[in-house]
Amino acid sequence: MLRNPNLAPLSRQHQHALALCVRIDRAGKIPEPAPPDWQQEIENHFESEIKYHFTAEEELLFPAARKFPELAPLVDELLADHAALRRYFAGAVARKLNQEDLRQFAAQLARHIRKEERELFEGLQQKMLETELDTLGSALNEALAKATPRCPLPHRQVQESPGAGERKSSKTST
Repeated sequence: MLRNPNLAPLSRQHQHALALCVRIDRAGKIPEPAPPDWQQEIENHFESEIKYHFTAEEELLFPAARKFPELAPLVDELLADHAALRRYFAGAVARKLNQEDLRQFAAQLARHIRKEERELFEGLQQKMLETELDTLGSALNEALAKATPRCPLPHRQVQESPGAGERKSSKTST
């Protein structure tokens, strides 16, 4: 999916969270109770990146999406997902997650991310004017400035050409 550059910072954070999900899935049978290092990893990911991500979505992205009636039910689903995921994060902080909780957490987080990417972001890219996306992107960048990537991955940085209004990409690493 070609992502509008104004939504790309959220997509990069989605990649980081999906990497955590993959690591949990690939860990195989995690002993009962879940080892403290997995719970610490989930807590760290939330504290350094996801809490800022959720706040930016809830305060900026979701209100923008609600302006389109066909996206409002999706926003309600995503808010419910955030509440459920916050319970998993709280469980990790309290070191109360078990093996099944970790598996369910990773599955729910991955489903949530895919729903945002495939449905919400695509819908916003189709419905919003470029100027609206630009304004939203500036606000998102400001809201995400305090986040620290937990799992930095290479990404494509999109830059605006001076004066031409054309976009070009160059590969960079974070």
